[in-house]
Amino acid sequence: MNGRFAVVFGACLTQFTIIGLLFSYGIFIKAFETEFGWSRTLLSGCSTLAFFMMGLLAMVSGRLSDRFGPRRVLAVTGISYGLGYVLMSQISAPWQLYLIFATFLGLGLGSHDVVTLSTIGRWFSARRGIMTGLVKVGTATGQIIVPPLAALLIAGFGWRMALMTLGVAAAVLLFIAAMAMRSPPVAASTDPLAPPQGMAFASARRTRAFWTLGATQFLLMPSLFTVPLHVAVHGMDIGMSAPLAATLLSAIGVASIAGRLLVGGLIDRIGGRNGYICCFAALILGLCILILGHSHIALFAAMAVYGFGHGGFFTVVSPTVAEFFGLRAHGAIFGTVLFFGTVGGSLGPILAGLVFDTTGSYFIAFSGLLVMAALGLGLVLSLPTPDPEAVPASV
Repeated sequence: MNGRFAVVFGACLTQFTIIGLLFSYGIFIKAFETEFGWSRTLLSGCSTLAFFMMGLLAMVSGRLSDRFGPRRVLAVTGISYGLGYVLMSQISAPWQLYLIFATFLGLGLGSHDVVTLSTIGRWFSARRGIMTGLVKVGTATGQIIVPPLAALLIAGFGWRMALMTLGVAAAVLLFIAAMAMRSPPVAASTDPLAPPQGMAFASARRTRAFWTLGATQFLLMPSLFTVPLHVAVHGMDIGMSAPLAATLLSAIGVASIAGRLLVGGLIDRIGGRNGYICCFAALILGLCILILGHSHIALFAAMAVYGFGHGGFFTVVSPTVAEFFGLRAHGAIFGTVLFFGTVGGSLGPILAGLVFDTTGSYFIAFSGLLVMAALGLGLVLSLPTPDPEAVPASV
């Protein structure tokens, strides 16, 4: 298999599997409520913990990938992720759920983006935006296919067997994906189109752009983590069947394909800052429809618009980091920016669950996400246009 094609395949398969299963967790919330009587605050809290660990471990996995390459990192974390879902099929107490999310699932989440996208950035320097978008289509495909599959497995075999099946399949797929991944050869990394230049991590963190990107991620990620987790159960609250509610996640996935590809292509032409602005516009509009609309049709419309921004955001970060700081320490810098996002994002799901348990509605939670998105847009507008000549070969 051609080296570049193999890397794209491995990155896509990693994204498909990890995010497809992550999106499916919302389908299991009703089953856990019915069997154990657990609140949505409790059930959202384990996701909060996983998202926090995702950010923390992204910094570690980014550095490990820079040093040892992507294959070994993704093999270990991928098997861990699949094992986590297998173990989840046997839970009987909340602490077990929290432990699984904090360890096994946190490991997989912590490596899937920073390792795959940093590797893609090194292989495809001249087409970094569009290739990042193409890889993130794997994420969208997982969002489309896996949640309805999970709903069908639950309906046919029960939630325990559904989790067992999904976990075994995930471990196998993620190991295959890891074996396809590798760093570019020396000849590729010294190609004129992909010079190994850029800031060291210590230099990057002294810049305003570094902290602005981190704060922007902190403000936007609560929407990207909260809506996919709660929208399916929100749909069931307003009368949707579980399979129909699962297709809300598929709607996000379909729309996000357009977001990933279009924004990925645009980044190579208009730059990451303007790509962020396009994504925020879609996110804010989608949240407005979600807050104001109460019909099934309005909910699908909201997810279509939101999904475009959702997909674009997961494409824009890695190329933007490369624009501002180069590739020398891309994994470490990208992982740290993601950590800022997951700190903010980890708060969103549990606060939304708490708001629902307190008020019986998601109105305040979704409105809070809208305010944070507006603040994030303001930060992006304050970013300077990156100057490629200002990124030194070594700092």
